Amino acid sequence: MGTPDPHMLRVQQLFVRHQGQLRAFVLAIWPDFGRADDVLQEVFLTVSTKAADFQEGSNFLAWARAITQRKVHEARRLARKPTISPDVLESLSAACPEAWAEDRRLATLAECLKLLPPRAEQLVRLRYHKEHSPPEIAQLLGRTVNSVNVALAKARVALRECVNRHLAPSDLPAT
Repeated sequence: MGTPDPHMLRVQQLFVRHQGQLRAFVLAIWPDFGRADDVLQEVFLTVSTKAADFQEGSNFLAWARAITQRKVHEARRLARKPTISPDVLESLSAACPEAWAEDRRLATLAECLKLLPPRAEQLVRLRYHKEHSPPEIAQLLGRTVNSVNVALAKARVALRECVNRHLAPSDLPAT
């Protein structure tokens, strides 16, 4: 085994430094925590393989996001989930600030999710983790679509307020 390529090691270190932002980006497109980790592993492998393509001093996060977009699109296609238009992915990428979400914010959101009443937590998990539509959730739970939409709206407000309470103002994204 030869000496590790210093450029590849530097690229891998940049990936590790920006992993939280990349994970949050994946979750914004496909809110499934398990799939996000799988996609990130694929992104790491691709970043490592294509390390020579990255120019030192250029924007690593933009380069890695482009790879991430392709990997999310590919994973959704393989999972037979509706694919997202490349234009939409590009818009999401452009709108996503550099430090949009770190692991601390995601951990806070996960903790706040556990604090929701059980029925609200179930609705959020069905909607955002299992990717069921409100009509599908209504059918699964024997509720009306309107009651599902209202309950989801209330759960989102509760989650936002919980996250805001637990994080210092400097930890929150600028709006």
